Amino acid sequence: MKISVERGVLLKAVSQAQSVVERRNTIPILANVLIEAAGSDVTFRATDLDIEVVDKAPAQVERAGATTVAATTLHEIVRKLPDGALVTLTADTAAGRLTVEAGRSNFSLATLPKEDFPVMASSEYASNFSVDAPKLRRLFDKSKFAISTEETRYYLNGVYMHVADGDDGRALRCVATDGHRLARIDSDLPEGAADMPGVIVPRKTVGELRKLLDDDDMKIAVSVSETKVRFATPDITLTSKVIDGTFPDYTRVIPVGNTRKLEVDASDFAKAVDRVATVSSERSRAVKLQLDEDRLVLSVNAPDSGAAEEELAVAYADERLEIGFNAKYLLEIASQVDRENAVFMFNSSGDPTLMREGSDQSAVYVVMPMRV
Repeated sequence: MKISVERGVLLKAVSQAQSVVERRNTIPILANVLIEAAGSDVTFRATDLDIEVVDKAPAQVERAGATTVAATTLHEIVRKLPDGALVTLTADTAAGRLTVEAGRSNFSLATLPKEDFPVMASSEYASNFSVDAPKLRRLFDKSKFAISTEETRYYLNGVYMHVADGDDGRALRCVATDGHRLARIDSDLPEGAADMPGVIVPRKTVGELRKLLDDDDMKIAVSVSETKVRFATPDITLTSKVIDGTFPDYTRVIPVGNTRKLEVDASDFAKAVDRVATVSSERSRAVKLQLDEDRLVLSVNAPDSGAAEEELAVAYADERLEIGFNAKYLLEIASQVDRENAVFMFNSSGDPTLMREGSDQSAVYVVMPMRV
């Protein structure tokens, strides 16, 4: 195999592939990226056995062929090469080496046989549809902060993507929760998605998917089966196993009877929470909210380090309420708001609180209070 690729194109392709590779591997081949050259393209394939990413790039292919080489080493070499360099990759299968040349730089890397590289079994997908990148980005960006990190409740370690009844009819919905907070985001149901099985997309896959969604004009082809999910752009295909488990009935924890309404500028609120939480040694310290007519007082009392208080002008016309929240959870939820105002709906100091972005019903957040 002998190919020449422009450094920028090669870096983009290799970095997407190497990010899937696990740093600690007991199986040496899983640390490698499979490079396959044919026609006028080269593909880079990497896997950790749960996720597989295939990245295609244009190349001058002098000799077709395939080999595997350490993904992180290749990525580091390409990253350090000068901008605009033409990089030539030459594989010598008999010697088990891959030569990387650019200008006066020359590297010789050990390779492993392409036959040893595990390729994820293809799957029959029950549902195939396409979504605009900004819509998919919104669904996952606004829900991923609530993914649980608790390994014992593995079925919460991802985003539950499914079809549900929204306020404006059927919707494509993403939900994540860790038991303390919950995010539920809806988007228009794409054509062909109506029969999609509900799947839990793992946290790592959500992170990898995010890299595919930066181009606003891109359409993402989504394929879903009971066991796998695939997201594809013209150049990159990301295939992942889904979490084998049942996502809990999240509708039971979304409060419907909360009547006390607080409207506040989301940016001012987030900054005020951040400021008063500074005196606390732990990020999880409770922030107390005291609500009176059109007035909100945020306070933190940390006996070992001090106290802080800040007042905000808000729209609130209900009876007095005192309620405490984890400062980190409040900040994360407030930072999801794209519109100017955040609307909080309270019931009592011991009940879950609901938050919406202004009048938008398609994004709903729930946060559990803390005792203060």
